Amino acid sequence: MINSLRKNGKGIILMVLSSLFVCIGQLFWKLSLGSNIIYLLIGFILYGCGALIMIYAYRFGKLSVLQPVLSINYVFTLLLGYFVLHEAMSLLKFLGIIIIIIGVILIGGDTSDIS
Repeated sequence: MINSLRKNGKGIILMVLSSLFVCIGQLFWKLSLGSNIIYLLIGFILYGCGALIMIYAYRFGKLSVLQPVLSINYVFTLLLGYFVLHEAMSLLKFLGIIIIIIGVILIGGDTSDIS
């Protein structure tokens, strides 16, 4: 697990950062629905930065490890919805978050390529 994190660690961190930018960008799109063009533009900028970070991240890890890390988007989306938009958080959603985080950790620590 340590070997995989050493090989892919920078890419994993960049992918998580990319996910955060994309999710916050989408949040600003949602907030712009009241005809707030500034929020819409901020959303596009953040989303674009997230995409650029993601492209850059692929230089620092295996695709089979980095791409699944993007599922952390679901975690960020649920948390932003709960804390910023005051959406309901059910036990089932909370369990989903835990399962996603465990999956990302297991994939990020993949030891199948260690020799």
